[in-house]
Amino acid sequence: MATNIEPPPVPVEQPYEFKTEFHPHSGRQTLYQRFEEFGITPETQALPAEQEPWHPFQSHADFKFSEIALDAALNKNQIDWLLNLMARISQGQAKITLKNKFDLCKALDNAAAELTPFSKHEVKVPYKKEERVFEVHARPLWDWALDLLDNPLLALHFVWDTQRIYKHDGTDFVRFFDEPWTGDWWWDIQSRLPQNLDAAPFCFILYADKTRLSSHGTVKGYPVVARCANLPVHIRNGEGIGGGRVVGWLPIVPEDASEEGKLGYTTLKRVVWHESFVKLLVNLDQFSKTGYSYSCYDKILRWLFPVILILSGDYEEQCMMSLIRGEEVLKGLGLRPVANVLWLVENSDPHEALSLDDLHTLHGGTGGVHLLGELKTILADLGRQAQDDLETQVSEFPRWRALTHFTTVIHITFSDGNKRWDLVKQAFYAALSVLKRQVSPEGYRLLQVIRSYLQLDSLIGLDVHTERTLEMIDAEFLVYDAALKDYVEYATTKSSIEDIKTDWNFPKTHLWKHARRDIESKGVARNYSTRPNEKLHGPLKAAYLSQLNGKDIAKQILHIDHHKCAALLLRGRVDTLDEQHRLQALGDNNALDDEDRIDHTNHNGHFKLGSPQSCAFIIQDIENRRGAQDTAFQGFRRKFSNFVNISLPTYGFHLTRWITIPIDFQIREYRYLRLNYESTVNWKQSTDHLRSNSSFHGSPCFDCAFIQLSAEKKVFVKIILMFQCEVPDVVGTFQFALVQPYTAGIPGGARRINKDLRLNRVKAVPRGDSIFVPLKSFIRGAVLARDPEHRDEFLVVEHIDSDMFLRMKAWACQ
Repeated sequence: MATNIEPPPVPVEQPYEFKTEFHPHSGRQTLYQRFEEFGITPETQALPAEQEPWHPFQSHADFKFSEIALDAALNKNQIDWLLNLMARISQGQAKITLKNKFDLCKALDNAAAELTPFSKHEVKVPYKKEERVFEVHARPLWDWALDLLDNPLLALHFVWDTQRIYKHDGTDFVRFFDEPWTGDWWWDIQSRLPQNLDAAPFCFILYADKTRLSSHGTVKGYPVVARCANLPVHIRNGEGIGGGRVVGWLPIVPEDASEEGKLGYTTLKRVVWHESFVKLLVNLDQFSKTGYSYSCYDKILRWLFPVILILSGDYEEQCMMSLIRGEEVLKGLGLRPVANVLWLVENSDPHEALSLDDLHTLHGGTGGVHLLGELKTILADLGRQAQDDLETQVSEFPRWRALTHFTTVIHITFSDGNKRWDLVKQAFYAALSVLKRQVSPEGYRLLQVIRSYLQLDSLIGLDVHTERTLEMIDAEFLVYDAALKDYVEYATTKSSIEDIKTDWNFPKTHLWKHARRDIESKGVARNYSTRPNEKLHGPLKAAYLSQLNGKDIAKQILHIDHHKCAALLLRGRVDTLDEQHRLQALGDNNALDDEDRIDHTNHNGHFKLGSPQSCAFIIQDIENRRGAQDTAFQGFRRKFSNFVNISLPTYGFHLTRWITIPIDFQIREYRYLRLNYESTVNWKQSTDHLRSNSSFHGSPCFDCAFIQLSAEKKVFVKIILMFQCEVPDVVGTFQFALVQPYTAGIPGGARRINKDLRLNRVKAVPRGDSIFVPLKSFIRGAVLARDPEHRDEFLVVEHIDSDMFLRMKAWACQ
């Protein structure tokens, strides 16, 4: 008998989103994974916790005290006084057995005995018919590597095989680059290792640079920091277990003004550096040729071959590492008459290991020094009023958690590349109303150069790169070169400004041209940036200022650092008792500020409200009290009633009647919002911290957000009020926001400046046209800079982070 009942539809199998191809020598099959599986190692398993992981300390409390003493950089008297005070306190649940600093140092020494110690060496170098002796402290790199390999907390995180990784874009799999093992050089290195021996490279990232220890700068240090490229970036670039560690302290050749610039003196510095650095390479040259047998956590006996994959440093240090920029006889080859010890390690090309350092080359170089300096030169020519106008705009720039806020530009000087990085971004938007095309042809052309520079900086700094983003870099370099050429031509032939820069032929303006090659070779820029290493200078300076007696500086600082490493090792063991703590030890701690009190009764995976007000407010009181000063609150109850009745059904709530909001309806105001979203760059969770607070640290703070206004439309809004309430006749608690949309039409939307400088401009609707939106419609936070020349118009600051940068590329096409 025939039937009209159709068979159920056959479910369509969704394609895998990620594909990972392993090197042929690994013997591993291509791996296909869905989004939720990507990045998870199938064979990972929980490691057993030690019963007393704080050993050799006598108690957990003893270990906790040592952590506090180290973190606070307490001196001898402070430690003795604190322990004496605690000894007089009646016994509680915790027991402290330490009596003085000697006990603390003894316990830390016992703990540090599990780590490879530093050793002191003498380097003798002939110079001007005499022999000069220099002192170097070194912890052999391979011994440090074995400490990492023996750490059970890191065992599951090592990556041995190079990979080519792809993400499906809806049509095909597209290759992307992020970690060092996704680059072509790791692939080439593994191709050169012996087959059928489970051979794998152990890849080092090495950084070295001089740092000032004393506040007046007369006392300097020369630390060498090592990181393991086989560990994921959140571990190796973090400050916890598996992060960067000082492995050496190089000697500094004393300054001699009479010898500076002479070949012999310059060569002396290079010889001392390389003869000292070789002390770190003990056994590394041998094992790089023969391999080192090691049984990994998966019970596979691997032959590990040490490789110096990345050399991280500023340009001066890169010249030292690679011995480039030689004198007359070798200048044509770019070499110096010194033996480079880095060639001792097989498969380690010091020239290939050099990479673009965004901190010094871009943020502390091309952008933070040259472009920012040129901006000041042009403003000085325009006069005091132009300078004051720019400073006013900078001081009024919206505050953002990840940006340093400045109140001045013209008379500020600093060497911090991070602050220069932030200042260039803000100065560009601040200068738009000052350096107009008719007022300053030079300034307007410079803004075009800066705009392209910011585009390149954001592109190069992406945490994940695809063929498309690499092509965008190539295309933007053409734009930058054209803009710079136009600026130089005008400055040379038409400008009358004194000291305007016409020669841009300096090393740092060329180095970033290698960005694409570095990314394809060794992954993204954060793999070789000096930024995580420069952060280690701070603790070294703090130790010198608070804990040293001015003698044997290198020995004392390294002794303190060694104690900290030991404490960190124990910290990881202790944290293994608690899975949450263990994960925190391996990653960054994104703890909230004290004032950002989260209401854990209101928990949502996408967002969390915080800083609740002490009591609920009556809706009519809000309208009467705030509506008198702010038109956004006028008609508050009526607008909210219309919103509830019209919008809730579109969110899936069935209403049987028109809901009336009574005058005594209560809402709970919140002034902080933690907003989680999926990054468009690396597809991982990112977090913004937004506020609507009339007095945040003494100043009003009403942040902006990017929201999904409708199924087809994304817009920007300014937060006015965030609150939680229960709607009559509807089960559940709701979280809403009163916002001012930036959706008004812009007269003259085709202004030339928007096209020339590629600006994303929006305009706010009148405050009285504020609307309600659910907090779940928020996509992420945003920064909008006010245009002082056009009422209620704002410029979207797309360079606050990589995610906003890519979102604006898509939004501009909306």
